[in-house]
Amino acid sequence: MRRSLVALVVVTGLALAACGQAEEQGSNTDPDQVDSVDAPELGVCRLLTPDDVAMPANATRTVDCAQKHTAQTYAVGPLPAALADADYEDEALGSFAYDTCSTKFERFLGADESLVMRTIVSWAWFRPSKKAWDEGARWYRCDVIGGGEQSKDYTPLPADAKGLLLGRPNDDWMVCVAGDSVNGSVKIPCSQDHDWRAVTTIKLGEPADPYPGDRLVEVKTRDYCSGSVGAWLNYPVDYDFAYTWFHEAEWQAGNRRSVCWAKTTG
Repeated sequence: MRRSLVALVVVTGLALAACGQAEEQGSNTDPDQVDSVDAPELGVCRLLTPDDVAMPANATRTVDCAQKHTAQTYAVGPLPAALADADYEDEALGSFAYDTCSTKFERFLGADESLVMRTIVSWAWFRPSKKAWDEGARWYRCDVIGGGEQSKDYTPLPADAKGLLLGRPNDDWMVCVAGDSVNGSVKIPCSQDHDWRAVTTIKLGEPADPYPGDRLVEVKTRDYCSGSVGAWLNYPVDYDFAYTWFHEAEWQAGNRRSVCWAKTTG
C-alpha cells in the first residue's frame, strides 16, 4: 500500500477572543445596543461580517431570523465572579470564552468535538464595550457564525441553526479545500468542487495534560492520519493524505485535536 503525504499544515493563532479597537462595535449598529450594560438577547440573529467578528464588542442590529443572516446568538450569560475584577483584555476572559462557547457550541449544533472541527461554521464571542465594562457590565455572548477565521465572507445560516449537524450533516456545512495543498488554502463547503476533505480528527491529550511538544504532536498526528484516512477511503492501494496540527498556544487555550484530510473529490 502506498500512502502519499502531500501537505503538512501547521496552523497557529486559534481564535479565542475577538480583538480590535474597543470603541468600535460592529457595522450597522443599533444605538440601543451600543455600550449596553444589559446582557444581550438569546436566540437573535445578525448579519455579521468578518470585520464585525474581529472586534471585542458588537452592537450590530438584530434581524428577523427568517431573513438573511450570518450569525445567531446561542449562549448568553454573566461572567464568573472570579473575573469580576479582570482587566478588559485579560487572557483569562479568552480561556473562559473558549471553554464555555465551544462546549455550548457542540450542544447547540448537535455534534461532538471532532465533527465541529470539520465544519465551516464556527463561533465568535463578544464582551461588553469598554465603556460598559468600566460601568460594571460583566457578560459574554456566543454567536454561531457561517464561516471561519479564513473566510472573506460568511455563508447565510438557516432560520434556526440549532441541531444543524445532527445525523449526517449536509455537505453545505462540511469543510473542504480546492487546490494542490491544504496548506494556506481557503476552506470551502464540501458541496463545492474540492480536492481535499477533512475526514477525521485525533485527540492528543486530556484537558489537564501538559503540552507534549511540537515534534511529538506532529509525529503522532501524521502517523494517526495516515492510517485513519486510509480506513476512511476503504484502504485503497494508493492515496494521499494531509493533516493540520496546532501549537502550544492553542493547546493552552484548550484545543487537544488535530485534523486529518483525505485527497478526494467526493
